[in-house]
Amino acid sequence: MTEPPPPPPTPSLSPQTHKNKSPEIPIEIVSDEEMALIEAALAAAGSSQPRKNARSINSITLLAKRRLSTGEQPCSAGGDIEDAGGGCGSRKRSRVFESLLHRFRRKRGLSVTDITSTEWCEKQMEYYLLFGRPKVSKAMTAGIARHTVLEEEVVKRIEVRLKTVEDVWAVKLMNFMAGVNQLLFEGLTRELPLIGFVEGVWMVGVIDEIRMPAIETEKSPTLVETKTRVQATLPAEPQQRNARLQLMCYKFLWDNLVAIEFPSRKFLDFFSLNAHSNLSEEVIAHSCKSGFAAETLDDLMRYFQNTCSMLPPAHDQLLLRYELQEDHSLLHEFDFTYDPDWVKGQTQCTLEFWQGEREARYTAEEERWKCKYCQFASVCPTNADSNHSIIKPPLSSPLSSPK
Repeated sequence: MTEPPPPPPTPSLSPQTHKNKSPEIPIEIVSDEEMALIEAALAAAGSSQPRKNARSINSITLLAKRRLSTGEQPCSAGGDIEDAGGGCGSRKRSRVFESLLHRFRRKRGLSVTDITSTEWCEKQMEYYLLFGRPKVSKAMTAGIARHTVLEEEVVKRIEVRLKTVEDVWAVKLMNFMAGVNQLLFEGLTRELPLIGFVEGVWMVGVIDEIRMPAIETEKSPTLVETKTRVQATLPAEPQQRNARLQLMCYKFLWDNLVAIEFPSRKFLDFFSLNAHSNLSEEVIAHSCKSGFAAETLDDLMRYFQNTCSMLPPAHDQLLLRYELQEDHSLLHEFDFTYDPDWVKGQTQCTLEFWQGEREARYTAEEERWKCKYCQFASVCPTNADSNHSIIKPPLSSPLSSPK
């Protein structure tokens, strides 16, 4: 195990305080969940410690001893078929039964992947929850591997054991602060964990990449998502729409986190955390090496709140990248503008399903080609009529010259 170099004398995040030297703080690596593995256990989470050279940065991989329970039109459909994989009108139903949110996400919150998978097809999401997700495909494996490569350009993993759920969240908070420091000092960070209380629910996510602008007068960071493609073609519009939703959800979370005071009491209550219990010796040791004088989760939450308060909102222009899996060459980059009304509408529509306010909706008629790639197509009621033929998927978009 490679130990990190000695930390700076103080935990301050200010670039003016440490000039070009960034503090040694863990950064968690949990990309599997954001690569459509909704049910991925938190038994193995990762983290890292940034330093000056972005391609040889120390990190901590967490081996937890206990699992953590944990222009668009509204309510459209969307998801990348190669990686994983309607209309708004639907009848309401009684909420006397246990909602999917309470049953499956009661102590872990919704992930951004939950939101995008539901937007792709609510019925498929319901089947996933009840009967389990499909095996990881070759395309998904390649996508995860690519994210790992990008991740390892800025982190290197070592191991530390966790003993309590408080340990897990303590490191998550340190990971966020570490990523912020790396962003401020080096202009780039990857796999940044986010948590926020939005639309009345706790939501988590991991941003692929965040870049600081090259222009000094521009302070808002740019959020970036990288998708991989098996073929040298661009995905159909529903897949691109789903990816846009993913990035907008990240900005929604980021902006919410930096704009309002973090609801600490709600956070502790929801995740059943004891803010004042001592963290494990290994976590305290790494906290001290990172420049934090913290022995409890409450100590780290104070640093976390201070970090969030000094950050600006993310840039309204978001960047979506498509790479070819074979050689990682850039196929295309899309710059698009954040639409707060649309993403809020999508989130609210998704929550109606998760909170049991209505039944799952089927994919819109014009997008029934998705059923061809769904493991539940043969049992889904929408395909029960033998006279109904599944619409063929639209042709992939022709490539333009990358920007």
